[in-house]
Amino acid sequence: MGGAAVAGTPEDGHVRCTYQEIHVTIGETAKRIKKEFNPDIMVAIGGGGFFPARVLRTFLKSDSKRNIPIQAIGLSLYEELGDFNGLSGLANEEKIGKEVVRTQWLDFSTLGNKPLLGRRILIVDEVDDSRTTLGYAVTELRKDIDAQLSKIPAEKRAELPKTELAIFVVHNKLKEKRGSIPEDVQYFSGADIEDRWVDYPWEQQDILLHDEIAAKQKAMGL
Repeated sequence: MGGAAVAGTPEDGHVRCTYQEIHVTIGETAKRIKKEFNPDIMVAIGGGGFFPARVLRTFLKSDSKRNIPIQAIGLSLYEELGDFNGLSGLANEEKIGKEVVRTQWLDFSTLGNKPLLGRRILIVDEVDDSRTTLGYAVTELRKDIDAQLSKIPAEKRAELPKTELAIFVVHNKLKEKRGSIPEDVQYFSGADIEDRWVDYPWEQQDILLHDEIAAKQKAMGL
């Protein structure tokens, strides 16, 4: 997923993304999202999905409508970072946890009397790595949708607009996935990338050094 806060070196094998690059990527993908899905609520998976969701809302905002609400959920998957390299201060490998742990969920009290029903819900995260977390989020949201639908009288259900789910990630790693996404869930990726460790700017303590190394990597073609 993301990298440690230690800066490292241009040759350490990590991919470093800057805020500017991510902002541009989100803006380009937002055009497709608005045309093909046009969400009316976003669910950001913390903490990597928070910044992308906020930027995406800027691009999706319509002059005639209020801001798209952003709900936050917390899901934990990465349990270990592996052995550390004493020279760079960075982990040699990332180990992916097999069990998703829910640490925070939706605040239904802010979403009206039918919180999810009839909505176009966009799940947002920074990276699709194993797909386990995204698959879990879809499954759990659908459980909530079904539970809310069960409280609606049968004769009223047909009157409700269809509830739709979609996913947006800034980066999709091109690798075999452990998790899966149902075919009826639309999927938007800002960029498909190779399977390397990505250091995101919001994870860094020294953002200036992070950007400096990112610039060096770009100049070196890394």
